[in-house]
Amino acid sequence: MLNFIYYPVSAIMWFWHKAFGYVFGEASGIAWALSVVFLVFTLRALLYKPFVHQVRSMRKMQEFQPEIQKLKKKYGNDRQRMAAEMQKLQREHGVNPLGGCLPVLVQVPVFIGLFHVLREFKPGKTENYMFGASEVESFNESSLFGAKLGAWVTQGSDELARLGTSIPQMLIVMIPLMIAAGIFTHITARHSVARQTEAQAANPQAAIMNKLMLYIFPVGVVVGAPFLPLAVLLYWVANNLWTLGQQYVVYRKIDAEESAKREEATAIRQARAPRPGQKPNRDATERRRAEAEDSTADVETDDEAAAPPAKKPGAKPVTRRSNSVKPAGGGATGTSGRNGRAAGGTPRPPAVRKGRKRR
Repeated sequence: MLNFIYYPVSAIMWFWHKAFGYVFGEASGIAWALSVVFLVFTLRALLYKPFVHQVRSMRKMQEFQPEIQKLKKKYGNDRQRMAAEMQKLQREHGVNPLGGCLPVLVQVPVFIGLFHVLREFKPGKTENYMFGASEVESFNESSLFGAKLGAWVTQGSDELARLGTSIPQMLIVMIPLMIAAGIFTHITARHSVARQTEAQAANPQAAIMNKLMLYIFPVGVVVGAPFLPLAVLLYWVANNLWTLGQQYVVYRKIDAEESAKREEATAIRQARAPRPGQKPNRDATERRRAEAEDSTADVETDDEAAAPPAKKPGAKPVTRRSNSVKPAGGGATGTSGRNGRAAGGTPRPPAVRKGRKRR
């Protein structure tokens, strides 16, 4: 039913067994153990870019921390409402709170596929997906420090004796792998949780996943080790070792990028800052705003000057005299005034004096 998982997993393991079998021999337990380890490395290398993308997505959540603080002040007593608003805010910014758990979730079908393929390495089988009859026999005959990679402790002493091993030999290899798998699982989970922001920690789904990664998964590996083939424990240890190294490299790279951005922003602010004793210059936006305000004020002043003065309440209308000149001889209006002006207000031309005639 899950052949779409079993065939790819067995194909990758088959390739690495052929590669290491050329060096150590196809029946060597080291070749089979390394094929399992490099199966993990191959899958995790394919998931490297998605992991980096998810880490960057988690870092984006730090950009809207002020908005998160506002939500906490507003809905501090209502946890359900605050969680709903937090999820809405994350959707608006395009952030997935469970992004950091993606590599762990992807490993689940791979774990199931490897477990199933290892269980199918049974004596007498003629094929196991990508492996032929000779390769199945080679796997069953191989051992690592006397322990069979496809066997587990709870099979019983009789079944283990039939496979060519014993419970003490299995425990010698299983116990160190079991302890290492539990410790590395907890350490990698703790590193992931420590990198989460407050928004992720407040999300109920992320909080449940964090508890699973920190405590349930490590305890599950330790408790379930006697029921798992040794090759699965090898897979688990190799997976967590890869995760630790990947976290160190990716987080260090992203931290260096963010530090460089902060230094660049600081340098730009210092370059734009006024020197000691120098008056700060307004930027182009402030100058344009000031010029616009000045031009608006000038227009309003011209409009006020051109408008007629407002009339006081109860004042009588003022009648202006006409400046047109009426013809002289029509009474008082035609006679000249005291100032030598016509009645209409037009000044009289000066009289031309005739000079005396010289004799």
